[in-house]
Amino acid sequence: MSDKVTNELIFETLKRIQETLALHTQYHLETKERLGFLEQQYASISRRVDRIDERLERVEKRLDLVEV
Repeated sequence: MSDKVTNELIFETLKRIQETLALHTQYHLETKERLGFLEQQYASISRRVDRIDERLERVEKRLDLVEV
């Protein structure tokens, strides 16, 4: 093979690698975005559960279901 053909094959191979890397990068960014969203949802649910626990304790105290 001539050097020109070899160089073209190498160029095409590198181009395909670059395209694949770009796809993987995009997938990685989307995954990070979705993970961040899930973390926000988890934090919100956790805060709500904490508030429910506090409210339940107040109700129990008002109904004399627990010792103060």
